[in-house]
Amino acid sequence: MQKHLDQEFLEYVVKSLVDNPDAVKVERTVDEMGVLLILDVSPEDMGKIIGRSGKTAQAIRSLLRVVGMKNHARVTLKVNEPVGGKRSAMQSVDDAMEGLKI
Repeated sequence: MQKHLDQEFLEYVVKSLVDNPDAVKVERTVDEMGVLLILDVSPEDMGKIIGRSGKTAQAIRSLLRVVGMKNHARVTLKVNEPVGGKRSAMQSVDDAMEGLKI
């Protein structure tokens, strides 16, 4: 499988930030909207990738936009929530209200 510059760049940046670089996986797809990079990291490293108020993820997206402009492509980043993440353990508001049986 051929790696592209945007994919290699994302892997390098993310692996430099996380504690478990072996768990970092980047999937690249191309369609009429541009390039989509889907990032998977270990659940313990999600906070490092997202950052406070999403600032780190936004910075990574900005850098990817620059890499994309250099290569005449629109690059979008999607961060997959890992299985067993904090959000998957949270209940939705409807589930919580149903549990109250008011």
